[in-house]
Amino acid sequence: MTGALAFEPPAPVLAPVDDGRAFPVRRIYCVGRNYADHAREMGADPSREAPFFFSKPRDALVTGETVPYPPATRDLHHEVELVLAIGRGGARLTAEQAEACIWGAAVGIDLTRRDLQAESKKAGRPWDTAKGFDASAPMGAIRPGPAPQSGAITLAVNGRQRQSGDLADMIWSGPEIIAHLSRLFTLAPGDLVFTGTPAGVAAVSPGDVLEARAADLPALRCAVTPAA
Repeated sequence: MTGALAFEPPAPVLAPVDDGRAFPVRRIYCVGRNYADHAREMGADPSREAPFFFSKPRDALVTGETVPYPPATRDLHHEVELVLAIGRGGARLTAEQAEACIWGAAVGIDLTRRDLQAESKKAGRPWDTAKGFDASAPMGAIRPGPAPQSGAITLAVNGRQRQSGDLADMIWSGPEIIAHLSRLFTLAPGDLVFTGTPAGVAAVSPGDVLEARAADLPALRCAVTPAA
């Protein structure tokens, strides 16, 4: 077409695998309040209510050693999470079918602009600006194979531990989360599912170094750089 503007398609988003391969990312789903202690610290009832979900854009993924402090916030919080990588999709899955969809697992951090989230909650508005901003999803390398069902999940800031829990304490297990999610969306290879965080979420500042661990998965270490 004469006079058409040049168009460059976006580059694929690739997550590292600990055997040297790359995992092409399709979508990023997140589940909220999946540990009783975190539900309590956020002022919610930790009973086994149906899980609820929110999303991040796939290019929010950060796999390097730095993450920029985002604009429009003075209260950026860390939330360490087990991340499930989906290798087989489907809809309306049972928990058993969902477990067979898990290709691998990693540790990640759901970064949250807590002040914007509080404003959204008060006004009854969506959380997109609080959760789905640029570079809001740091993640370590994916380890292929079954996801750990128990083991320590921790986050330290500048060498001092802030979050500490056990994967066995999740209200909804990984397969249960995926099964619930598949009733709302048709899942497909390349999807990532952040499975919730234990208590201890708190603010970080430029210059802080975050280290996240989950069971025996590859650790995630990243430094918060000043806002541009």
